[in-house]
Amino acid sequence: MTRPCMPWPHPVLRSPAADVTEITDEIRALWAEMTEVMDAMPGYGLAAVQIGVPLRLAVVDCSDARGQAIRMANPEILHASGQLREHEEASPNMPGVSAVIKRPRAVTVRYLNEQGMVEDRDFVNLWATSVQHQIDHLAGKMYFDHLSPLKRKMLIAKAEKARKRI
Repeated sequence: MTRPCMPWPHPVLRSPAADVTEITDEIRALWAEMTEVMDAMPGYGLAAVQIGVPLRLAVVDCSDARGQAIRMANPEILHASGQLREHEEASPNMPGVSAVIKRPRAVTVRYLNEQGMVEDRDFVNLWATSVQHQIDHLAGKMYFDHLSPLKRKMLIAKAEKARKRI
């Protein structure tokens, strides 16, 4: 049994998540559940806040074969490239809409891994986009916050229409 994704505009999606103090079996179980939800979407990443858990946890898997999920606690960007990359982004919290977002093509991220060790890792292209998307979620931001106010308003209105049809 997995938790459902919180529908926009649930308050947990706009609230900064709390830091994880240690990696426990409960945290590992939550990562496993998050990976199931991500794979079922299908998507390239998921932040704990998206399923209503206000902790700084994320999973990312942009591999072709899947099963390569990187599990992160308290991820933070240490360095971002100046070169930008465009990618169409969406969220299961706001189904039926997407937008092309420009983000740094490469990032270096520090996080606690599954063993509770601090790890620094470089991500590029789609992996970098997904990691940045999840870190935004953990800070209470949505991908459409990167759009102009007019485009953001239009996207939210389109999402409202899509939700009413469901």
